[in-house]
Amino acid sequence: MELLLLCVIILLLNIFDFSSGIMYNIKGDTEKRFACSSQGFPRENEIIKLYLFSDDLKIQCFFQSDSEVTSEGFLSVFTSGGLAPSMVVTNSTYTGIFHFNLTLFSDRVYWLIVIPRENITKNRDVASVEEWLVRITLQHGLNIYATEGTLLDRVREPIIQWKLGAVMTKKALREVFPYVVDLKVTKCPCANDVALLGFLLNSRHNGVYIGLSYSGFWSYNDTRWYNLTNMVYSQVGEGHKELTIVDMVLTNHFLVILTSLGLFVSRDLRHRSTPVLMFTREDFCGFERADYIKGRLWYTERCFANREHFEVDYITVTFERNRTLSEASSCFYSKEPFLEWLSCLPQLPRSKTILPTVITFLVDHDYNSGVHLLNEEVGLAIMACAYSLRSNKLRLKLKFPVFTFPPSFSPVGMKFHPRSHFLYAYGNQAWLSVDGGNTFDLLADFHDDIIKNTYHSFYTSDITFVTQRGHVYLTKAGLETYSKIGSITDRVFTLYYDHMGFIHKLTPRSFEAGGTLGAFGHSTAIFGQPADMGFETALAPQYITVNEMVFFAYVPENEPQKTIYTKKFNNIHTGKVIHSRKSGQALITRILEHNTPKGFLSAVITEIIEPFALEDVSESSCLSSTLSINQLGDFYKLTLQLPGVFSSFQDSDIEKTVVIPQYNSFLITSVLDRRNALAIATMPGRAPSNITFVTGSWFLYNFGQRAGRTWEIYTRPCNYWFQQQDDLLSLNVLKYLDLGNSQTLKVKVIPSTQGVRILKAPLLKVIVGNPNLLEVKVEGTFDDTDSYLLEASITSKILLQGSTSLAFVILEASTDCFATTFVPMLKSSCSYLKSLHHTPSKFIPMEDWIRGVHKDSQGFNMIKTLPVNYRPPSNMGIAIPLTDNFYHADPSKPIPRNLFHKSKKAGKFKQCAHVSTREECNCTNDQKFSYAVAFSDCREKVPRFKFPVRQYPISLEIHSEDGRTPMKSPYLVTVIEVNQRKHWEIKHNVPESVQKLKDYLESILHVPVYNPSGLNLSIKGSELFHFRVSIIPGVTFCNLVEEFQIYVDEVPLSFPGHTLIAIATAVVLGGLIFIAFMFQIHSGYSLESPPHSGHTQRARDPVCPRQPQAAGAGVPGLTFSHTATVCLSPTPPPLPSLGLQFELKIRSENRLEPEADGYRDGSAVVGTGSSSSDLALLFLRTIPKEENHFPAWQRVHGWGTGNVGAACGEERTWDSENGSPGPTARLCAGREGTELGLVGKAGGDNIPPSASRQCAPHGRSTSGLLPCSSQCAAVAQEGGQGAACPSA
Repeated sequence: MELLLLCVIILLLNIFDFSSGIMYNIKGDTEKRFACSSQGFPRENEIIKLYLFSDDLKIQCFFQSDSEVTSEGFLSVFTSGGLAPSMVVTNSTYTGIFHFNLTLFSDRVYWLIVIPRENITKNRDVASVEEWLVRITLQHGLNIYATEGTLLDRVREPIIQWKLGAVMTKKALREVFPYVVDLKVTKCPCANDVALLGFLLNSRHNGVYIGLSYSGFWSYNDTRWYNLTNMVYSQVGEGHKELTIVDMVLTNHFLVILTSLGLFVSRDLRHRSTPVLMFTREDFCGFERADYIKGRLWYTERCFANREHFEVDYITVTFERNRTLSEASSCFYSKEPFLEWLSCLPQLPRSKTILPTVITFLVDHDYNSGVHLLNEEVGLAIMACAYSLRSNKLRLKLKFPVFTFPPSFSPVGMKFHPRSHFLYAYGNQAWLSVDGGNTFDLLADFHDDIIKNTYHSFYTSDITFVTQRGHVYLTKAGLETYSKIGSITDRVFTLYYDHMGFIHKLTPRSFEAGGTLGAFGHSTAIFGQPADMGFETALAPQYITVNEMVFFAYVPENEPQKTIYTKKFNNIHTGKVIHSRKSGQALITRILEHNTPKGFLSAVITEIIEPFALEDVSESSCLSSTLSINQLGDFYKLTLQLPGVFSSFQDSDIEKTVVIPQYNSFLITSVLDRRNALAIATMPGRAPSNITFVTGSWFLYNFGQRAGRTWEIYTRPCNYWFQQQDDLLSLNVLKYLDLGNSQTLKVKVIPSTQGVRILKAPLLKVIVGNPNLLEVKVEGTFDDTDSYLLEASITSKILLQGSTSLAFVILEASTDCFATTFVPMLKSSCSYLKSLHHTPSKFIPMEDWIRGVHKDSQGFNMIKTLPVNYRPPSNMGIAIPLTDNFYHADPSKPIPRNLFHKSKKAGKFKQCAHVSTREECNCTNDQKFSYAVAFSDCREKVPRFKFPVRQYPISLEIHSEDGRTPMKSPYLVTVIEVNQRKHWEIKHNVPESVQKLKDYLESILHVPVYNPSGLNLSIKGSELFHFRVSIIPGVTFCNLVEEFQIYVDEVPLSFPGHTLIAIATAVVLGGLIFIAFMFQIHSGYSLESPPHSGHTQRARDPVCPRQPQAAGAGVPGLTFSHTATVCLSPTPPPLPSLGLQFELKIRSENRLEPEADGYRDGSAVVGTGSSSSDLALLFLRTIPKEENHFPAWQRVHGWGTGNVGAACGEERTWDSENGSPGPTARLCAGREGTELGLVGKAGGDNIPPSASRQCAPHGRSTSGLLPCSSQCAAVAQEGGQGAACPSA
């Protein structure tokens, strides 16, 4: 049947698409179905307590059922239906959703999930950190079988990292029990499950004994007990007796213990230096044991996880003694680390010699002020006043006017509700202030009973008052009503709220947390049955309408003045329900106090939930008679007309009420006889007189107490459902508001009471702790289902940092509701989740970063692995680094570029300081890939770019809990190079609307200011550049800084290196050419050879040219001024590279014209004048064309169509100008060791072989060939004289 019901529920939820927001106060939400554990197999009916260690979180859960179906059967059904539990982990700033494995093994009867620690938190340092709440449901979003628990980080929680003293055995602990007279409990502000319990001893025993629990005192055996006696005696001496704890406070970072021998402050709990926690005694001059034993510590509980600079813990110590002339005060306060203690009173004028006594002094974190509860002994007045704090010291000027309590108030103390601005002053009365002590409203009056202590739960907003008589009262933060929940008869006890809001009763021998455990912190067994808040008197009902009734409380005329209050309605009855023992219920909506009519000093207006039962004739026989009414002074005489045997007034009718429709009611106070009775009217102005009412027109109600009270008053069942916005999964969320930013909070209140009229009045009251800090706008509406929707918009508009709480209070909510107050914390500050990020122009996957290789489309590796102990260059040169930042540090390796004195002085290890190897630097992967200069020691690889870097886009985004936002004005930025390097430039666009702001900021900051939109970077330098981008102050509370690095590689030599090398190369080449030229000139001239004639010998071997017999023979006016042959290198270059320069002068009657076809590309020229001319090979220098000379490095073609100058073995025909056939020439490029030569013939006449010499390979002689020297040249002189190549 239960499984069928589950399937129907799932189907309906999917059909109607219920909201995924958490709904509180729904009937049945305390059903606990899941049993889970992170340490071993979970036990049934055990609260879920999970613990996070350094390894992964492993959770096992099984399903609990009251039916006969086993857990294994439920798991099989759920799994086959595709259902598995989901777990939501949340605190004020974090929400994570994790899903259990759907697949089950055949032998497994539980669900299993393994969550890596890094998926919840990456931090491992010891710090004050919030304890997480976990909510396990069958399926995320369905909220079926929701069960809540906690998750505590055992690695980071400060106090549990220490041994407080000597560990006590169970036997030693039991020996202390007989001497315990009271208990003191204190808990960690951020993790309420971590708590300390101290024993207050009588004078017959000495010692300081403290128990530490990290599970919320759910199990006595899980508590570790420590003996700190030796710690105290080590500082005060062994001779002191009667040592005991008086009070103690556990702050975010310190443990403060007040003992009968002094005040002791621990070391900072975050920094563990010794296994045992050490304490320091704070000395207060003039105070002794008699003063310390009556002292008390006061503390405002605030969680400072992700602590801001303006958040600091304060502790106050007060002593119950009159201040002497030599003493500054009997009240002292201090901020952490609690080394300097100041007087709680500001420096008042000397004329005021009588100072008030400080009962309590607290620091208001919302207003940053000190709130005093003072006893003015002169005027016998109790006052509350607030002074501003500046630099943690009180100012003389009052923040608000002094508030004076009525003389009936006998104060005991004052306390802020944790994580809120609700301030409670208590004693024989309870007063509530919602504005930092400016005004107070009376919440409760206990008259001769006195509240001795208060206990608070930030999670459920519960506040419990315990009186000296053992009565326990409950209210909710911000509510204007309270309830009595029971009494405690234990002689020694204390109460304590754990992190989930469960209330515990702690005694020396046992801990009790209630018999019924629910998902939302309800405990019912500690205080017994629900308390009846009725009082011993009679009530007189009076109808106003059909649905409304007024109940008047009767006060007898002879009631003593001191006890009149016991016969009256008071504030405790607001919102409660009057029950009749017969039947009927009415909700009290309003309390009235008045002096008339006589006998009725108070009344309540009620709404009828269920009609009350009337008296019948069998219970009051007078109802069968006619009734007449006559006035007798302040009383009215009721007379029965025609009474019968069975109709008469009886003593049992006293304190019954006669109700007559359309008239007032009459409470019977006495019976005169069987026919007559006296009564008092509830509304004398509407009382009938001398009127008779027939039977059936008047009625009797019995709300008397003569035979036992017939009516009772109980707490109203929870009457409202409370729903948050979908993304708010905690009742104590923390929202950050940066300058100019806004946040929106939405909640819904749904009435759930049937039979009660719903008024169209706002159901929620919004209270701002410090309205001067933030601007809050609220809009509320009703929907068609009478649900009340409220939307609050909060904006930070002023440059003022601080924190304040914002309370949403359901005004008419019952104290029986789990959620009546929603208290989000607002910080006008920078979120620890907000950061500035630079988006690289090219994305490199992490796996490539690890490998160190990521190539672009051109094969260029974009990752540079830095050398060990690398330092970027300075402006003085690459070899002279001057920065203090090392990259890829390794203390065991030598430091490069460390030759110069300035370089040796620079450079400091950070992460690797005071270690000898890189392994000891303990660089994490995140640090190795971090661009922050703080982790430069760990950085190994950086992005690599080719030179030059031009227009590199600097894309900036702001990341926060709200997502990613591109950065734009007014977020102007500054850019610096952290190693003081130059050769980089920033370009950006500045709109006209931003220009004035930019100019103003640059005049103040003395650095360039840039617009982040369209920011471009150009780099002209080499190697590593490390840039830091910072947002200017004044536009955000955040100190947003981003760093990025660029390594510029493949850089050409910088000026003047490149220029100097080019000049030097040119000089060297020029010098070589000049030397070669001079050498050639020196060796080119030789003796002349005799004239000869001959014929041309055509051979493939290289030959030296034959000197012509007669220069210019047969050609009038043609003269060769120089002829030469040039030797080639072993691997001959092409002919144009043979650059020896000679000049060819041509004398002719028929001069060469510029337009003649004689200008061609090439490096050789062969000239001829007639058919009888020999040929010569020349290399020319530049000669202007206009001088009729041939230009340099051009091959001259003849006046005909032929050309000369080809590779070895090829013939070229030289045609004359008139087209007649001319001589042929062969140009040979010799092999190794040979010379370049020509063999020519003129016309039909062959040159004799004897007159021609051929060049043989160098160093050898062959038949018919003569070896040539390495320098073979023939120079033709003017006049026909020349020299041939010398013989071997």
